[in-house]
Amino acid sequence: MQKEGYEILERNWFFQKAEVDIIAQKNNILAIIEVKTRTNLDFGNPQDFVNPKKIKLLVKAVDEYVSRKEQEFTVRFDIIAVSKDATFCKIEHLKDAFYYF
Repeated sequence: MQKEGYEILERNWFFQKAEVDIIAQKNNILAIIEVKTRTNLDFGNPQDFVNPKKIKLLVKAVDEYVSRKEQEFTVRFDIIAVSKDATFCKIEHLKDAFYYF
């Protein structure tokens, strides 16, 4: 993320029952990043495990985070999907991974 010009603002930021893995900023974009790792893809890719309940918690936490700041942001929800086993490691940054309305 930092190599792509993002400033990491928070890691493992908590609000009530929600945890945001990474909050990063690049210009006026506030990237809310959920990191998912899987060592076995038999049951799906890492990003498949970001369920509606988790999304709802993330949105609630981000609403609180943004309300505490005195700045306008464009909020984007990303997923960093990590697939690995003993012989390989694949990292994907999925921008705009989901929308919440």
